[in-house]
Amino acid sequence: MRVFQLFLGLIVFCYVMLTAAPLPVIAASSAAIRAFDDVQADTKDYAGQDLVKAEFANARLIKANFSGANLRGAVFNGSVLTNANLHSVDFSDGIAYLSDLSGVDLTDAILTSAMMLKSSFKGAKVDGADFSFALLDRDQVLELCKTANGVNPLTGVDTRESLGCR
Repeated sequence: MRVFQLFLGLIVFCYVMLTAAPLPVIAASSAAIRAFDDVQADTKDYAGQDLVKAEFANARLIKANFSGANLRGAVFNGSVLTNANLHSVDFSDGIAYLSDLSGVDLTDAILTSAMMLKSSFKGAKVDGADFSFALLDRDQVLELCKTANGVNPLTGVDTRESLGCR
């Protein structure tokens, strides 16, 4: 009987320890994200670079050149990209939140599933851009629809259709 009580006590102890113990946490490696926080230079050249999951927080990137860059999953948070060149970039699954993209060149860009809320696109060039499944504020979509035209050369998607223009 004593062996049985000991065995039962061990089982109860293991049960309590397993249910009370916190589970291990799995987090993304910080090495997977390259941060460009508080970039202040007015002119930066990132043309053709592989900037997958790069993070630009509060960056001042006026007239920056990102043409042809791979920006898949990149983040622009509170950044100023006024008159920047994003011609033919792949910004799929990217985030541009509270960012100023006024006058930006998004010609032939791929922006599928990008989240670009609370950002300004006043005067942006979007000919041939693919906005399929992208999230933009309704007023910005209406503004972009005024000048949007063309078909993306890589995806074959009509720009106006991807924006949901009427």
